[in-house]
Amino acid sequence: MMTRPYISISIRRLAISLLLLVSASASAQTKFFSIQKDSIPFFRGFAVSFDLVGAGMMALSDNGQYEGALRINLHDEWFPIVEAGLGKASHDDEVTKLHYKTSAPYFKIGIDKNMLKDKHGPNRLYVGLRYGFTSYKVDISRPEFIDPVWKWNADYNIVDAACKYHWAEIVVGNDAKIFGPLHLGWSVRYKQRLSHSEESPLYKTWYVPGFGNYDNKLGGTFNVIIDI
Repeated sequence: MMTRPYISISIRRLAISLLLLVSASASAQTKFFSIQKDSIPFFRGFAVSFDLVGAGMMALSDNGQYEGALRINLHDEWFPIVEAGLGKASHDDEVTKLHYKTSAPYFKIGIDKNMLKDKHGPNRLYVGLRYGFTSYKVDISRPEFIDPVWKWNADYNIVDAACKYHWAEIVVGNDAKIFGPLHLGWSVRYKQRLSHSEESPLYKTWYVPGFGNYDNKLGGTFNVIIDI
């Protein structure tokens, strides 16, 4: 006679245990898949920066660029960026004796992503992409020389040859807070030409404003950054 009440009590206990287990599991899944609220605003301001590498090359070599950037901070994770500069070169080739000269602005747009887990911290490690474009003119000349076959004076002179260049960059870099709004950062870049109109049977561009030397696909920057 005592068996039925005992079985009934056991079934009720088992049902309650199963309900509690299901409820706890559902709560854990809801917490795991829910988006955690963040008190940090989406728009976090912007920053201006200036590259010291290009300016140093301009001062110490026969080519370089002055480059600045404006970067928007979205939630400390995404950073749309516009980079613009002025690239110059005045180069004498020791082998061919050709003199190459150009000076033109260039523009790049892109976006970076902060890869650090603590994205709201003072330092950032990012990867990004850039699209670059420049429209420029080149002068290529060579002093008069005696043609080895025909023995007459010959020279080589191209003035204001119009060129256009499109390229892409893969960027890896970081920036670190020094004090207040001042940050310092560096980046390494792999550059790939997309399209061009600078080559002809008569000449080949030696330096492209913003891209650099024609055959060099690697580049870098060292930036002074002010957060605003």
